[in-house]
Amino acid sequence: MSPSALHPNHQKLIDRAREFIAEIENQTPGDELEARLNSEFGPGTPYYEDFSSLIRQGLANNEGWVSKEAIDGADFRLCDISLPSEDSKFFSILTVYLENNGYEHIAHVHPYGELNCVIPLDPSAEMRSSQGWQGAGWTSPEPGSHHAPSARGGGLIALTFLPAGRLVFKELDA
Repeated sequence: MSPSALHPNHQKLIDRAREFIAEIENQTPGDELEARLNSEFGPGTPYYEDFSSLIRQGLANNEGWVSKEAIDGADFRLCDISLPSEDSKFFSILTVYLENNGYEHIAHVHPYGELNCVIPLDPSAEMRSSQGWQGAGWTSPEPGSHHAPSARGGGLIALTFLPAGRLVFKELDA
């Protein structure tokens, strides 16, 4: 495989993610979109199952493209899947592996919101969202929202879609 070639499953995820983005590109992240994502694109639906399957295969086969960069030790890793481009309607796509709480020092703001497809690797794993804790399914923090990444109940992958690739890391007010 040439240095610029992507693993086939990595490319399949990008292609499938672009199809998904075409379905939601004119929606604003927030509670209304989160409800739609969980009802129309949640567990048991083709997009969710494809995302979950490709990510799980990438991890199980050690393909080297899923959440490979350690941000805060082995419990918090990420990987840029695709940078913002015309093909992705200028969303960036990344995977984030979370296993614990305690990432207040990695707090961030979502200038244009964020979409997270939560894929539990442990059955009881959940990610904190503006609506509370979310297991398998979606979160959709609204524009201007902020949080520190948090998980409980085990490891999970968040397949994250960022409009315009915007994410601002900064200290948040208590």
